[in-house]
Amino acid sequence: MDARDRPVLIAGAGVAGLTAALAFARRGFQARVFERAPRLEAVGAGLQLSPNATHILRRLGVLDLLRPRAVQPDAVLLKDAASLRELARVPLGEAAERRWGAPYLVAHRGDLQQALLDGVAGNPAIELVLEASVRGATAGTGGVELLVERTGQPSQSAGMLLVGADGVWSTLRGLANGGGGTSRFAGELAWRTTVPAGSAAAGLVARLGGAGNVVAILHPGFHMIAYPVSGGEAFNLVAFTKGERIEEGWSGKADPEILARAMRGTAPELARLAGDAAPWLVWPLHTVDQRRPWVMPGGVALIGDAAHAMTPFAAQGAAMAIEDAETLAASVPGSPAGATGALAAWERERKARVARVARRGALNHLAWHAAGPVALARDAFLRLRRPESLAADMDWLYGWRAPEDGTR
Repeated sequence: MDARDRPVLIAGAGVAGLTAALAFARRGFQARVFERAPRLEAVGAGLQLSPNATHILRRLGVLDLLRPRAVQPDAVLLKDAASLRELARVPLGEAAERRWGAPYLVAHRGDLQQALLDGVAGNPAIELVLEASVRGATAGTGGVELLVERTGQPSQSAGMLLVGADGVWSTLRGLANGGGGTSRFAGELAWRTTVPAGSAAAGLVARLGGAGNVVAILHPGFHMIAYPVSGGEAFNLVAFTKGERIEEGWSGKADPEILARAMRGTAPELARLAGDAAPWLVWPLHTVDQRRPWVMPGGVALIGDAAHAMTPFAAQGAAMAIEDAETLAASVPGSPAGATGALAAWERERKARVARVARRGALNHLAWHAAGPVALARDAFLRLRRPESLAADMDWLYGWRAPEDGTR
């Protein structure tokens, strides 16, 4: 029996889940996506889409849908928070597209999700089921059974594979991890806001260099990232500070004085941002132990944050989810024979790459929060590096390409 006779079941209609649906449909599979929300809304804030992700979006027919609402920045600028002195510049724009074969874009998460939804809506092989909460699942040699609840009524759906794409607070992670594997608070808070172009806060961001660039502001007590989104109609700002654990979710609450205190003693323009860009929404950074299983016999696989939520300091959360979805679809054979081995091989390959990305994020965090002699050494090191050399450091990450249709 051809595995394509039964649908791929996907839990979660975020970036990971919608990308997976398109990737499987492109290979001739039917896909059924279950989302607990009654409607899909633009949650989250900005995100960076490096060429290792955008080449996949192009392959899936999504990139052209996204481009009108995305921005292609000219460079990543690293700046000192106290003096606003430029420490380093990594060229992007057309230079990045030539070097890595696909564009480096910044976008609002809602715009990416809408582009994915537009792709899904035009694909008859994909069914999107809203207001469907996953209550359980079983997997065996005959496939998977997903138990969902819709408007208070339970129902079951059978498929050949179950993809857990339900995010950092995944309900399916326990299935692949024997009932364990909850996420862990990383001890930091992400403060985010989006300000419209033309506002006082947007003017400050532009003076920092953010009008056409990704700007990273470095300080021992925090760091901030700023860049344009929504076709340049707004700016995304996110700052990271130490903090206590708060309620899980995209829009938690914390004392804004935490952010204001962290930004005191910085350049006056930067310190004003804490007030001018308010209100700030806060979310707690959670990570998942990547050593735990991502797959289980019978056909269950976790992707994206459900599998390996990490701190965002390599700006690769969305990119890793997109890579996961495409490589998983490419690895699943057309017949049930060998499916278990294929999933195990996929997991081994993905774990190695995701672990390297996580190490890069940890290195960035260490460098961006350096103080004293360590910060002086960092600044001296960056002064000696040419922009092209800094770009070359990212070839392993941004220049990666997904295999085509199961080929390695």
